[in-house]
Formats: sequence, structure tokens, C-alpha cells
Amino acid sequence: MNLHRDLQARAENDNPIRVGLIGAGKFGTMFLSQTLRTPGLHVMVIADLDPGRAKRNLAATGWEPHQYGATSAAKALAEGTTFVTDNADRLFEAGGVEVVIEATGDPEVGIRHALAAIERGRHIIMVNVEADVLAGPLLAQKARDARVVYSMAYGDQPALICEQVDWARSCGLDVVAAGKGTKYLPTFHASTPDTVWDHYGLTPERAAASGMNAKMFNSFLDGTKSGIEMAAVANATGLTPAPGGLTFPACDVEDIASTLIPQTDGGSLHHKGQVEVISSCGRDGMDLEHDLRWGVYVTFEAPTDYVADCFADYGLITDPTGRYSALWRPYHLIGLELGISVAWAAIHHQATGAATGFRADVVATAKRDLAAGEMLDGEGGYTVWGKLMTATDALAVGALPIGLARDLPLKLTVPAGQIVTWNDIDLPLERRTDTVYMMRREMEALFGGKGAGRVAAE
Repeated sequence: MNLHRDLQARAENDNPIRVGLIGAGKFGTMFLSQTLRTPGLHVMVIADLDPGRAKRNLAATGWEPHQYGATSAAKALAEGTTFVTDNADRLFEAGGVEVVIEATGDPEVGIRHALAAIERGRHIIMVNVEADVLAGPLLAQKARDARVVYSMAYGDQPALICEQVDWARSCGLDVVAAGKGTKYLPTFHASTPDTVWDHYGLTPERAAASGMNAKMFNSFLDGTKSGIEMAAVANATGLTPAPGGLTFPACDVEDIASTLIPQTDGGSLHHKGQVEVISSCGRDGMDLEHDLRWGVYVTFEAPTDYVADCFADYGLITDPTGRYSALWRPYHLIGLELGISVAWAAIHHQATGAATGFRADVVATAKRDLAAGEMLDGEGGYTVWGKLMTATDALAVGALPIGLARDLPLKLTVPAGQIVTWNDIDLPLERRTDTVYMMRREMEALFGGKGAGRVAAE
């Protein structure tokens, strides 16, 4: 409740939280726009493959050239300015960096950066949910062993959902479901970078002029991003997916308390304690009047008749029985809120959400009939989308994680809608000895099989 005061104290003591940011895209730039107005934060190093773009984004958010004109990390530390580089190694080598933000969006690159931060004793804020789902349970354990914080990014939906789950549990309420909203139709699973802009009502030219990446936005649409974010929530909270994955029920906000409850009680859930994404439009494509497209929610159950009466006394929206209710947040502000994670990690040594077990996975699923010899192109591409599964089920069938389903040739045909397995692909020798591949296999061995879903050792 006093985080701003704590930040002010860091500023007054001339001991700001020194931050290294990897990736100055939209999320990173939104964070940078707020750091000028947040006491006790010093963005010391920015690493981006395109330093010119990073500097243009800084200028667009109100930074003056002298503020990001440092010629080295050492000068940035001494002057209180910012060093912009295209080499992330220079960020990790810099003395004084306390918190690293990984905002590249590339799962394999993200894992390498997280390992580098942990090895150097820096807290790591993982904007990169793709990397977190691929190996987050193991990364979180390595961070604990190194006595540093590994955290989800506040402002992104998974961390906000974790906050809502924690709020309900801390109040003594039983969490029934938690998740987010999105726009969903079953046909979206087949969407490709060539068709994505039609669904957003944009022309390819307009999207290109706005700097919008077709593969990234397609992953939002085809169900992959929803699966990834719900897997992250499951691994952090102990909630689990339905056996068949996400069902995307269409749901108005006033109906959350009646819809996101078990089927046995008139709702749509397979079980209590489930992650689920709700659609902002009906299956006919018509938008709902009061949707939750940009927000997050939690449903909870009154543990006693007395608490159910309290729900009624204070005007909570409930299901017909009065025992289930919901809390939702209509928006999330993405990078504008990221400083919350930075401050919690540096000041209180706590995460704003982090994996505690391997409970859910996101697996590559064929968008169309795939022929032997075709090359998989990963998240948001032309060949596969990411389906949410329980970790136990994914491991049982040998499913290929969506985070590794890139630049891999198929050796077998895979029909549309079928999960791609390790047996379906031809894994090159160099991938078998790659750090990221070995990290994933280590995580499966440590948390998988009968141990899938168990809480990682503290």
C-alpha cells in the first residue's frame, strides 16, 4: 500500500532502482514513458537490436536526447543517464543494474536472458510470457536458489489475474475460476499473417504504417496468446485448464458470476479451480454489449451462508443461488503499469506472480493439413497455433511445445486440428544440444510425469 513512498525514499537516498531493459518495443516503450514520472527509478541500460528505433521511441515518449546519450553503461551509472546498445551482453556486464526486464517476446532468447540475469544476481521481470510458459517453473526455481526474484510483468494480464486470485484467497474466499477476455471465434484458429488484418478491420498498409507485426497480432487472434497467458496463470496459481483446453464461452460481464462456475451449478466450467478465457462476441460474430475484451476476472464462492448473505447485503452480482460472485477489471494498461513489478522485486523482494509448478502447457496444433517436409513457423504463423493442455496430458502424448515449434521440419504428415508431437518432427542435432532445448527437457524431468503440477521446492 506504500510502494510510492518506498520509491520516494529510494530517490531521496540517491539510491534509485537501476533497471536494464531488453526490448524497446511497444511494451517496453510504454514502461519508458512512465519512468520519467516515477521517483526512485533509473533506466540505466536499454538493449534493443535496433538502437535507432529505441531512441526514436524514447523521443516520442518525452525523453530529451541528453537523457539517453550515455556512451557506456559506466557513464550512465555515473551521470544518471541511459545507455542504449544493440548488445544485451553489455547490459549484463554493466555494474549497478539491479533489475532486468525481458521484453523481447522471443521464447528462446528470453530464456537465455533470464538465465544470464539469474547467474549475475539480478532480479528478472519476464514480460516474455512465451519464455515463461516454455521453462518458467525451472527458471523460477533457479531464481529462488540464487536468491533473486523471477516475476511476471504487472500490467500484463497474467500478473493482474494472479493478483485477483491472491486477493480472493487472502480474503478467505474460494476461487472458482480466473482468466481474461478476448475476441474469439472458432475460425480464428486457422488465421494466418495473410488474413489477420481483415479480422482487425485494418488494411495491411495501415498495419505496416503503425509498425504492427502480423505474426504477433495473429498469435493474439488464433488462440495461442490466450493459451500461453492461461498456462502462465495456472503454473503460478494452482488453477488448472479443462481437459479439452480453453472453451472461450461468450459472456457479458454481468453474467460472469453465473457463467464461470461449474456446469453442475448451471455454468460452463469443467471443474472448480479452472482457468478460462471468455469471448467478447457470440458465435454469430456479434459483439456483446458489456464485454471484457481487454480485462481480467475472478469468480469465487461464498464458503458459508453468512458470507452469501453478505454478498446480497452489499449488492454483489451473483448467480441465481447467491453463492457465486465475481470481480473484474475492465482494462489492463500493459507497460504503463510495469514499474509495479520493478518496485516489488527491488524493494520487497517479491514477485507479482511466478510459476510454482508445471501444471499447464501450450502445444503446437496444426492449422491445416501439414505435409512431411514442411517447416513449422511457430507462434502466430501459417502452420500451427498453440492449444492449452494440462501438463500431464501434454507430456503423456509427447506434445511439441509451441515455444519450440519454429524452424523445425516435419517428418510425418499432421492433419488439421491434430497436436504436433516430438515424433512428428525431425529435430536437428544442434537443437538437441541447445541450451533452451535442454532447459525444457530438464524442466519436464524435474516437474513432469507424476510430478506435473506439484509445487516447486522453496
